[in-house]
Amino acid sequence: MIYTVTMNPSLDYIVQLETFEEGKLNRSIFEQIDVGGKGINVSIALKHLGRISTPLGYVAGFTGDEIERRVSSHGLIPEFIKLDHGESRINIKMKHETETEINASGPTVEKEDIEKLYVKLEHLTDGDVLILSGSMASGVEENFYADVMKFLQGRKIRIIVDAGGSVLKTVLPHHPYLIKPNQQELSEIFSETVLENQMEEYACKLVSMGAQNVLVSLGNQGALLVNHKVYRCHAPNGNVINSVGAGDSMVAAFLTSKLNGEDDQTALEKSVAMGSATAFSYGIADQEAVDVLYKEMVK
Repeated sequence: MIYTVTMNPSLDYIVQLETFEEGKLNRSIFEQIDVGGKGINVSIALKHLGRISTPLGYVAGFTGDEIERRVSSHGLIPEFIKLDHGESRINIKMKHETETEINASGPTVEKEDIEKLYVKLEHLTDGDVLILSGSMASGVEENFYADVMKFLQGRKIRIIVDAGGSVLKTVLPHHPYLIKPNQQELSEIFSETVLENQMEEYACKLVSMGAQNVLVSLGNQGALLVNHKVYRCHAPNGNVINSVGAGDSMVAAFLTSKLNGEDDQTALEKSVAMGSATAFSYGIADQEAVDVLYKEMVK
């Protein structure tokens, strides 16, 4: 079974403007509300690729109810923990000439709420996959993902972590199956500026520090995968519409490919294909869109 954890899910309110004038009334030309959260995005992407997962995490209030409803509408059965205080957050993504984001804090997760999540994680068994993705909720220490890995130590569970650099640094000693840092997160991990031409070098360092696989997005240049070898894949051409969920789609496609028994280069190529397909669309890409791009990439 595959489980995803989203500690602080959201509703994302996307607003498109022709122009924006600060301090004045601005009218939108397009609005859309999506369910947000990296783990949830991974679950949706996995579903589009034919893999069922169970979304875990925390929801609160009427926004939490709507998050749960929207996740369920994708054919998923979430097992969220409902907090008895606060409201799940609403994030604003305003698009005009540039993209401006306002992310809310969300509810505070108390110690007893953390214990409820551990009760659910206790049921994981050998062969399961756990994806820990996104930022921590208010009240949760940044070493929480590392604590989860300690808790599950000794079980044959593949654990994937996609989070900020300071969080990734805490999990490396526990040998995550996959991490997916970007350039900024590499800089955070090593406390120095990592240049674009140094990303392969520093990804190799992460393997020596404990990661089994390191997947690094290079934006429109593609991606690289580092384990005992280094693999590269160029990105296909296309018009980027919305980059939200592209990295989560990469994680889902990489995992699906490996679960299907495919080699590392193929897994990387399918990862890039799905990440790109999502970036070229208004939501998480479906299997058909991914297949079209993948065939173009490998022909």
